[in-house]
Amino acid sequence: MAGRNTQKIEGKVGFLGAGKMASALAIGFISSGVVPANNILMSTASSEPEELKAKGVTHFVGNNVKVVEGSDIVIIAVKPHIVPLVVKEIAPHINIRKHIVVSIAAGYKLEYFEQAFACGTRVVRVMPNTPVLVSEGVSIVSLGSNCEAQVATQMKMLFSSVGVCEELPERLQDSVTGLAGSGPAYVFMMMDSLADGAVKMGVPRPLAIKLAAQTCLGSAKMLLETGKHPGQLKDEVCSPGGATICAVHKLEEAGFRSAIIDAVQASTLKARTLGE
Repeated sequence: MAGRNTQKIEGKVGFLGAGKMASALAIGFISSGVVPANNILMSTASSEPEELKAKGVTHFVGNNVKVVEGSDIVIIAVKPHIVPLVVKEIAPHINIRKHIVVSIAAGYKLEYFEQAFACGTRVVRVMPNTPVLVSEGVSIVSLGSNCEAQVATQMKMLFSSVGVCEELPERLQDSVTGLAGSGPAYVFMMMDSLADGAVKMGVPRPLAIKLAAQTCLGSAKMLLETGKHPGQLKDEVCSPGGATICAVHKLEEAGFRSAIIDAVQASTLKARTLGE
């Protein structure tokens, strides 16, 4: 498990949008203890998410402006094509002395928000991935030009509570989206394929899925804890003339590595266009 920060964020955190990522972050913040449930506000145009209500969140409103006015940290968590509408709606209500505006919308650069809001607005761009729901996510933070050191500290405290948080220059955000943002989908596909292969060979599906997941979890933990290169760890599994090297040969024939590299590239290139 990633290291956790037990400190609490002062003030209220408001989410504009109640989709999967917003819900995952809110649940993660509450579960880790970094933000109490009664300090979470969320705007939602549809029904209130049951999983959030179960966690004690009660501040649901259908008005983005009310969320902004009641929050200190405002997280823009709507679909990319809705971002301009939301920004136009809330811009007159952003207080540069009070608010920190955090965007988790793919493709939109810090410059876009800094130009849309009043001069001096503190803006942060964050790319989290869905495993934040189980406090094992990856969140990449890029700070705007008006952010002081205290903002960096707050963001790291907030997003480290739901996994690993790294601060990087904004120019790497889209590339990391291709790796960590979209990456869970690649891993889930691999686990599904591993399970299918085992089912084909006679293993009951529930057990096959469990073993596939544990295999990925254990392998990731080995990589992080040993510090070895993944290629070295792969070689250590491949005995001369054994079953694993024969399987690896088949993966190479099928273009396994190239397919993953192409997937990261495709996601990165698409992410670059989302804010256009």
